[in-house]
Amino acid sequence: MRASLLALALLAGSAWAQDPVLDKRVAGLAHELRCLVCQNQTLAESNAPLAVDLRNQIREQLKGGASEREVIDFMVARYGDFVLYRPPLKASTLALWIGPFVLLLGGALLLWRRIARRRVPEPQLSDADHARAAKLLE
Repeated sequence: MRASLLALALLAGSAWAQDPVLDKRVAGLAHELRCLVCQNQTLAESNAPLAVDLRNQIREQLKGGASEREVIDFMVARYGDFVLYRPPLKASTLALWIGPFVLLLGGALLLWRRIARRRVPEPQLSDADHARAAKLLE
């Protein structure tokens, strides 16, 4: 049983390795699409089962004659803009593009306010303290 599975795996692997142009196209698309279960990884970088399935689906679509744009459009239609590693700038993705800058600005403002509150004001001397200090300096 194991030998037949190993032979099948080797046969499938050798069939994929026979078309380097297709492999390059699949790899190019896999670098443009995000793994849906991993954090901040492309399909090419991920070894998650879903990423492997999506790479195989890309391969099958390209092998079937679909263009790179058609494959990307299919993935976006199925999974939304989140599947794109670099989502387009539009109203629904505006938070993705502006959010990091807003958070950075908010953090800087909070830090500035906290530092400003920590400053210890110079002690104010009363008239009695001034008189005592003058007497000590004489």
